[in-house]
Parts: sequence; structure tokens; C-alpha cells
Amino acid sequence: MQTTALQEWRANWALVLAASVGFSFFSIMLAAVGLFMGPLGQEFGWNKTVLSAGPSIATITTAVLGPVFGMLVDRYGTRRLVLPGLILTMAALSAFGTITGTPWQWYLLWFLFGFVAVSIKSTAWTAAVVGVFTRSRGLALGLVLAGTAVASIIVPPLGNWLIGAFGWRMAFVWLAVGWGGVTFVLCFLFFFDIHDRKHESPEAASAQAAAQASLPGLTRSEGLRDSALWRLAISNFLVMLLTMGLSIHLFPILTEAGVSRTTAAWLLSLSGIAGILGKLATGVLLDRFRPNWIGGLTLGACALAFALLIDGIRSPVMIVFAMLVNGYAFGTKTQITGYMTANYAGMKSFGFLYGIMAALMALASGLGPFMAGYMYDHLGGYGPFLLIGTVGCAIGGLIMISLPPKREFKDEAEEEAALFA
Repeated sequence: MQTTALQEWRANWALVLAASVGFSFFSIMLAAVGLFMGPLGQEFGWNKTVLSAGPSIATITTAVLGPVFGMLVDRYGTRRLVLPGLILTMAALSAFGTITGTPWQWYLLWFLFGFVAVSIKSTAWTAAVVGVFTRSRGLALGLVLAGTAVASIIVPPLGNWLIGAFGWRMAFVWLAVGWGGVTFVLCFLFFFDIHDRKHESPEAASAQAAAQASLPGLTRSEGLRDSALWRLAISNFLVMLLTMGLSIHLFPILTEAGVSRTTAAWLLSLSGIAGILGKLATGVLLDRFRPNWIGGLTLGACALAFALLIDGIRSPVMIVFAMLVNGYAFGTKTQITGYMTANYAGMKSFGFLYGIMAALMALASGLGPFMAGYMYDHLGGYGPFLLIGTVGCAIGGLIMISLPPKREFKDEAEEEAALFA
């Protein structure tokens, strides 16, 4: 018997809450790194290339580990990985307060952060939600992944205040212990996925075992050969590469254009508010209309934000409009990728296949900030990067639109019933 959307929410709202806060904790470092570029550059004399290389190292590290982590999720579930991962991530984030000025220490700390933070990246939160939601999967994913938009709203003014009040070293510690502590408590109390629930009773265990044995979808090898999944991966890699470069450098882009640090921080918060609305609206639209068109138009909208920042950087109206557009579209990539991976791959090997998607997005997230910083240092500003971003995001949106309609999978029980009907 299939459940309704309302029944899904009654049973799983606490899981969505915990997962959303968890994803916000994973996102705070990338949301805050732009705030630390100025203080670290002034104290240690580091240029944009050095500062941008750190986040790149972390995201490339998570990219390499992503598929392995996906297989662990398929085997053990998410809770056993997330809880210890949260503690390790808090420790890694706090360690940034010990920086002495050696670039290699900066690089090492980012490597360690990426190594432990893979346990709380989007794969964990997405896999937990898609395993228990069917009718309202798009909206549930939207609310979970809105965690990164929440981080975008709160972190810029909070981080800027912490740096001013306690210094940049203690700002790292407070972000780690404060945000991470709340996250750990919520996940300890409420974060139970489909793997955990099979232990609730012998009957539940039997039902879950049968369900997992007949999960519908593609095998690993079938997924790796699937053209729709390849196009999805290419589209998201391209757009993620460019938009992550913009996200990390957005704070210095604004301040170098004459916007004060305080105003720039609040503008980033405005972008985060638009991000929450974007995730919720995209989730509802994905559940009701053709996902490839919704995804393509949403990702293509990122091109508009780049274009507005090229010529409108000194116009307050254009800056605000660009922040709204960027916020609305920026945070939907992970949501769209998770939703469409489930549509085209099913659940049989979702952890592994989405782990590869997440790895590619992490790789793009690592290369994007470094590319933007390198172009700034060697081409005399952000203009060339913004131009490339305009063209690249438009191409990524068109690739997404070209994807086929959603696939319908039948599990083994349904196929046998149809065979003998």
C-alpha cells in the first residue's frame, strides 16, 4: 500500500529537520571562507590564488572519496557515518584557528577538513531522504538542501561579527563548536534513515530486508553506461564549476567594487534568503512538471547573475537583483541532481551513482574557486571569469533541458505479478 504525501511528512518531518541543519553545517565553511580572505591576506600576505587553493583542496578530496562513501551508505546507512563525522568535522574546523602563516599548513588543514567532511556532504542527507520519501520527494529534498541557503543567510553577518568581536582565530572555533554542537544533538535525536528503522521490530526487519532485495533501478554498471546520467553529470559539473567560483569570490567581488564589508555581508544573506525560496519553489515544481525543463531553466538562470555582475556591479539595483537571481538558482544544483539521479537511476544503486555525481560536483566546487582566483591574479580582475560564467551556465542549462522524461521502474515483485497476471 502506497503512502500519501501527508503520511510521509508525518512520519519523517524530524528526519528532514535534522538533515537540513546537518547540511547547513557542512556548508558553513564555504559560506564563510570569503570573510576570512581579507584578514588572512592582511596578516600573512597571501594572495587570492593561495587562499582559493584551500577550498579547492577540500572539495577535490571529497570528490575522490565520494563514490567510496556512497558505497558505504548503501551498505551501512547514513546515521553510523554522520554522527562520528560531525564530531571530526567540528575538530577539523576548529583547527583553522591554529594557522601560523605557512601556506602548506593552510593546504593541509583544508585536506583534513575535506577528508572528514565527506561524511556529512550531500550524499548522506540526500540518501536518507530519498529512501523514505516518494510522493513528496522534491519538496523534501528542497527543505533538506535549503540548509546551505540557511548557512548563506546566517554565516556572512555572523562570521563578520565574530571576526570583529573575537578575531578570526576564535571565529573558526565558535562556528565549529556552536553550529556543530546543535547539529550533533539534532542528528543524534532524529536522524534515522531506512536502514535504522529495520531494527524497530522483527516484522519491520523482515519487510525492510525484502524491500531492499528488490529495490528498483539500474545496477552500478548500467548506471555508468547510461547516457542520461552522463548528460546530467556534465551539466551539473559545468554549472557547479562556475557558480562555486562565483560564490567563494562574491564577497571580495562586492568589496572591491566599493561595497562595505557590512553591506556585502548582508547582501550575501539576501542571496541566502532567495536560495531558500528557490529550493522550495524548485522542489514543488519538480514534483509537478517535467524535471529536466525545471532543472534546465533554473540552472540557466545562473547565467543572468554572472551577466548582471559584469556591467551592473556599480549599480545598487543591479547588485541586489543579481544577488536574488544567484541565490535562487545557485543552491538548487544539488537538489536537482539528487532528484534526477533517482529518476533516471532508481534506488538499487543510488548511493553509489549519486556518490559519483556528488564527487563530480565536489571536484567542480574545488576547481571553480581556484580558477576564479587564478584568473583574477593573472588577468587583472574578475571580468573574464564573469564572462565565461555567463556563457557556461547557459550551456549547462541547455544540456539539462535535452534530457529525456522520467523513467518508470518496477521492482521485482511488480514484475513477477505482471508476468503471471
